[in-house]
Amino acid sequence: MQTNSTFSVIFFTRKSRSTSNKLSIYVRITVSGERSEISLKRTLFAKDWDSSKNRGRGGTYKIRILNSYLDQVYTKLLDCHKQLLEESKIITAHAIKLRYLGEDDHHKTLKELMSYHNEHMIAILKQGTLKNYSTTETYLNKFLAQERKVSDIYLKQLNYRFICDFEHYLRNYKNRKKQLMMANNGVMKHLERFKKMINLAVKLEWIPKNPFQQFQLKFDKFDRLYLTERELELIEHTVFKQNRLEQVKDCFLFSCYTGLSYVDVKELTVHKITKGIDHQNWIFTKREKTNELVKIPILPKAWDILEKYKADKNFQGVLLLSSNQKTNSYLKEIAKDCGIQKNITFHVARHTFATTIMLSNGVPIETVSKLLGHTKLSTTQIYARVVETKISEDISNLLLRFKKKEVKKRAKKYQKS
Repeated sequence: MQTNSTFSVIFFTRKSRSTSNKLSIYVRITVSGERSEISLKRTLFAKDWDSSKNRGRGGTYKIRILNSYLDQVYTKLLDCHKQLLEESKIITAHAIKLRYLGEDDHHKTLKELMSYHNEHMIAILKQGTLKNYSTTETYLNKFLAQERKVSDIYLKQLNYRFICDFEHYLRNYKNRKKQLMMANNGVMKHLERFKKMINLAVKLEWIPKNPFQQFQLKFDKFDRLYLTERELELIEHTVFKQNRLEQVKDCFLFSCYTGLSYVDVKELTVHKITKGIDHQNWIFTKREKTNELVKIPILPKAWDILEKYKADKNFQGVLLLSSNQKTNSYLKEIAKDCGIQKNITFHVARHTFATTIMLSNGVPIETVSKLLGHTKLSTTQIYARVVETKISEDISNLLLRFKKKEVKKRAKKYQKS
C-alpha cells in the first residue's frame, strides 16, 4: 500500500471551443507529479469563475448548483483514491481517473462477464450447454434493451430487484404469435444459468455482493415420462413402410434397451462394442454429457437391432439418426400411429430403460445408476420410479411371506397339541 505519494485534485478552466465567450470546466488529478485530466462537460461565462477558489463566483441558483456538483466530484475522487489504497492497488492519476469513470477492472459490466464466461467455458462445457447459455444471454440482452432501455449494465448495479424483474420478464415473454414461451421450469433454467455466471463474477471479485444470495430457484417437480411395457411392445410390433420412421423407431428402441442418450446413440460405432467379462457383447463408451465411462451389457433386443443394420451393405458402423429436432418430430408420428397418447421425445427412451426395463424388473438402483453413467445416485433417483405393477408385485410377495409365516405358526401349534 502506497503512503508516501502526493495526491491533489484541482478544478480549472479552458476557453470553450464551441462558445467563444464561455469557459469549459476540467478537473486535474495529480499523483507524485503525474497528471490526468477529466472534462466535466460544464461551461460558464468567464466573469462567473473565481480562479482563486477554483469555483463558480456568486450566489445565483445556477452557480450554487455548479459548486455543489464540483464538491461531489471532489469527494468522489477522494473516495476513488481511498478505494485503491484499501485494495492495495498501484496509485496513479490515470488509475484514479479510470476508477472515477468506471472504466477499470472494479467496474466490469454484465456483457463483459458473459463474454468472459463464453471464452473460458468453451473448453469445459459441452456444445449443447453452451448453446443454452447463449439463449439465456439473448434473453438478458433483450431484457436490458426492452425493460431497462440500456445496452449494458455494471455488475455493481445488479441487485435482488434486477433478478425479480428479469424473472417477471421471462414469465411474460411471448413469441410473435402472442403465445407465452416458458413454463416455470424453463424460467428457472435461465435463472440458474444466470446465477452460475454471477457466481463466476463473485469468484473473480468483479462484484462485491452476490445478488442471488436471497433468491431461491423453485423448480416444479413432475414425473418423468416413460413408456409402459405394453406401449413398448406396441412400437416394437409396428412396422413402418417409410425408412425414416422405421430407422428412428429402431434407434429409439435401441436406446430403450441400452439407456444411451440421443448423442451417445448417434456417436456409437462398432469399435465401442466388445466382449465383457461374461464373454457377452457389451458397449464400452463415454457419455458425451458427463465424459463418464459407461459399460452396458447389450440385451438381446438391442443386439437384434444392431444385427438388422449390420446386414445392410450400406452399414457404416453407426446407427444413423437425423437431427434431434427431426428425430423427435418423427417420434410423434410413430406414437400417433401406434395409438400412444404421450408426447414422446428421444429422451423418453432413457427414462423407459431406467423404469420399465430395469427398476420394474428388480434391478437395484445402484446398478441402474452405473448403466446410465450417473456420477451421483441422487441423479438416478430422478429417473427412478416404482410403477404400480411393481408395487402390486412387491405387496403380493409380502402377503405371500405373511401367509407362509402363518402356516408355520399353525403347524407349530398343531405339533404341540
